[in-house]
Amino acid sequence: MMHIISLGAGVQSTTMALMAAHGEITPMPDCAIFADTQAEPLAIYRHLDWLEKQLPFPIHRVTTGSLRDEIIGAMAGKNRMDARPPFFTRAGSVLNRQCTHDYKITPIIKKVRELIGLKKGQRAPKVPVAVQWIGISCDEAIRIKPSRVAFIKHRWPLIEKGMHRRHCLTWCEERGYPKPVKSACTFCPYTDNARWRDMKANDPTSFADAVAVDHAIRAGVPGPRRPKDDAWFVHSQRVPLDQVDLSTAEDRGQLDLFLNECEGMCGV
Repeated sequence: MMHIISLGAGVQSTTMALMAAHGEITPMPDCAIFADTQAEPLAIYRHLDWLEKQLPFPIHRVTTGSLRDEIIGAMAGKNRMDARPPFFTRAGSVLNRQCTHDYKITPIIKKVRELIGLKKGQRAPKVPVAVQWIGISCDEAIRIKPSRVAFIKHRWPLIEKGMHRRHCLTWCEERGYPKPVKSACTFCPYTDNARWRDMKANDPTSFADAVAVDHAIRAGVPGPRRPKDDAWFVHSQRVPLDQVDLSTAEDRGQLDLFLNECEGMCGV
């Protein structure tokens, strides 16, 4: 049975890979696979280069191509936009997400087929021959899903150990590892204001790229099916990203009543 880490190079998958390297999760993985959308922030690629040097097993980098190029090309009418990010529309809806399937799941499955010796078009086994480790922590347990293919079995080592995201950060800090960053495309609509602020302050190149994509998608994909007077946005406020107020309550002079509050279970 081949053991493979699905590596996004974010907090959870980084911790999982390093724990395996320390022998805290067994067996030792055969490899990790990083599916590159070619649209991650620069910090992710720098972190991935660093992580590669820490692990006793190889990282395979695979890609379907550039998600950014697909989006920009579609806005210009040059190609289809099959891999839809969940952009927000002025009408109040959210596009059905397809980007994760096309740019993350599919290239990883393709690489696993190659690693277990399957040729193009060859039928895969109907029983698991590979275990894919996925870095979902207990606070994200709702994201647990079974494998889409019979020859791969999913495993969630952080769930097995009862670890939350904060435990992952503590684990890395206690061992002197740099704090991993969140893994997502620069223009991911699931980005919260804290990450937008951090990107704008510490990675202006990536933030400028997100602003450029946000501007490019405004009118949606050209064609007769495009709703009139609608618009697409990267930010949930449905205003241009470079016009969003990313300040905190403290920045605006408002008291944070929970600043000194404990991490309890009030209201749960």
